[in-house]
This record gives sequence, structure tokens and C-alpha cells, in this order.
Amino acid sequence: MVGQSRAVGFEPTEDQRAIGAVAREIAQREIAPHITAWDRAHLFPRELYGALNDAGLMGMLVPDAYGGVGADYVAYALAIEELARVDAGTAVTVSVHSMICSAIASLGSETQKTRWLERLAAGDTIAGFGLTEPDAGSDAASLRATARRDGDAYVLNGRKQWCTNGGYAGVVMAMFRTGGAGAKGISAFLIDTSLPGIVVEKTTEKLGIHTSNTVDLAFDDVRVPVGALLGEEGAGLSQALTTLTAGRIGIAAQAAGILAACLDASVTFARDRIAFGKPIGAFEGVSFKIARMATDLEAARLMVYRAAALADAGRPFAIAASQAKLFASTKAREHASEAVQIHGGYGYTTEFPVERYYRDAKITEIYEGTSEIQQLIIARDSLGRLD
Repeated sequence: MVGQSRAVGFEPTEDQRAIGAVAREIAQREIAPHITAWDRAHLFPRELYGALNDAGLMGMLVPDAYGGVGADYVAYALAIEELARVDAGTAVTVSVHSMICSAIASLGSETQKTRWLERLAAGDTIAGFGLTEPDAGSDAASLRATARRDGDAYVLNGRKQWCTNGGYAGVVMAMFRTGGAGAKGISAFLIDTSLPGIVVEKTTEKLGIHTSNTVDLAFDDVRVPVGALLGEEGAGLSQALTTLTAGRIGIAAQAAGILAACLDASVTFARDRIAFGKPIGAFEGVSFKIARMATDLEAARLMVYRAAALADAGRPFAIAASQAKLFASTKAREHASEAVQIHGGYGYTTEFPVERYYRDAKITEIYEGTSEIQQLIIARDSLGRLD
């Protein structure tokens, strides 16, 4: 009875499911008919923003006081999964945008909330994120981009690599060094990308998630007002890591969506493909793969829902988010490979979508903290620091 009660507690509410249903409908109507062409063209069409915004998906994590939906994290996770089930690139576009919206809502001043949240919720602009640099990835405390105080402004200089949404964003949350070496010298800024001195240096060509815009941004003597500082000086890395912790719920949900897509495609192919006089799903070599896929999908979903529910309850969720991301991303990558295998030679062609799922799945083990970082977080929670 105890186990049954806890399981029911992870069931989404009708309101939460409704947001997921909206995302599913938008994905099927606005994305599915075009995704093959968009993927090949490495394109995220601007008009899709309008459809996502009209459905409320760009303002999911914006409080209703600022024109947003004010959804909770469980509803948000359901929506991201449904988008990723059709296109992982669209899902991460919305996820990173939402991650910044949440950061502004929780960390921003009233002026920053009024300026940005209403625009982000209304779809007037999109948010991007800039932490990584050419020599500072997982070791984010070693970043070199600088912010020098000059009267009532900061002057920003440096390069940010792999900025998701960076080429389209109207505002970027980015970290710069305002003090000495180490984590305590880093501060976060909300940067209006229309300011002089900000240049898209390169659009990154990627293995997968082709509909997600990823760029390198250069900041050359960019003057931002003091009011662009997010929170206090020296708190930037902590704020970035807090933002990424919440973002891991979205990436775990994205991975679950890719896994769900793999299962959908594999079940359809296993029923329709005839070999040796019967559907290939009748053979255990195929059916057992699908059984494992279905089981791991349910486990991944439960882990995502648990992390999201903890966040919604205001309880510590960092470990749960890391566990969900580690598990869901690993299984998405593993089962994307199995989905290609089930499809045989067809799976290696662009005639079927599983090759795209295979390409898209890998990044979920890398961004928002690599799988190795997640294991480090989880191990330290279990063992304590032994070094």
C-alpha cells in the first residue's frame, strides 16, 4: 500500500497534463510536418516562435503577474518532453529560454523583471545563456571574460562559446569576471544583445539538434548599465549553477522525449516490418529491446517528475535533478542506438527519423553539465568529499 500511494503521488494533475497536451498538439501540427526539412537546413524558423508563444509555451515559467503562464516544473517537464518527442532542438530552445525566465523571476530586481519577463512571456524576444568559454567548460570557475566597473556602467570583454539561442536572443544571461580569480570573482549579467560591441562570431555546426541555434558571442568593450548586474557581484557562478540545476530538469525531460520517440518509431516498425513470414516484433531479439526501452522510459519519466515535484514543493532537488538527467540522457543515447538497430539498414538512412534521434540524443549527456559532472555530484552526496 505504501508503494502504491507513493506511485500515485507522481501522477501529473489534470492541469499539468493539459499543458503537456498543448505542447503535443503544437508539436504535431506546427513541427512534425516540417522537421525533416528544418533538420537538414539547420533551421529554426522565426514563425515557430509565434506558434509556441500563442500556446503559452514561451512563458511557462514566467509568473502570471508578468504575463506568463506561471506553470510549475512538472507541467513544464511534460511540455518539454512532448516537444522533444517530435524535435529535440525545439525542446532545448524552449528549455533554455525558460531557464533564463526562471532565473530572472527568482534572482532579478523588480526593474529587471518588469523589463524582461513581460517581453519574454509575450514572445517579443527570446533569452539565451552564456557561460562556457573556449578554455572554461566544466571548469566554469576558470572563465576569463571580464566586466570592469566604469562609473554607472560595466564594460564587458571576452568570448562566450556555444550560447544556446544566442543568435536570436534579445537578452543573454552571461557570466563575467568582476573580481579576482576563482568562483567568487564571477558575476552574472542580463545583457541586451542590441548593444554595440556584441557580435555573433560563429554559428556552430553540430552533430544533432540542428533546429537549436548555437553560437559564439564576442563582447568587445560592451557598456552595460549597473542595473544589468543580476544579483550581487561575486554571486554569478553560484547563480549560474543554480540556474543549470533547474535546467537539468528540462534536459532530463528532453532526453525522455527522445526516448519516447525512439519507442514510438521502434514499435511501429516492429509491427509493420515483415521478415521470415511475420512481423519482426515477434522475434525476441527485437521485442526484448522494445521491452527494455519501454521500461527505461517509465523509469526516466518518474525520475523527471520527482525532481520537478521537489522543485515545485520548494524542497532540495539538485541531487534528484542530476540523477534524472544522468539516467534519462544515458538511456536516450542507448535506446536511440537500439532504435537504429531495430530498423536495420533503414535506420541508417534519412528515410526514417531514428537516425535523427540518434544524433540528437548524444548532446543530452553533455550540456547542462556532463554525465561525469552529474556522477560527481551524486557520488559526493552519497560519500561526502573524500579529497
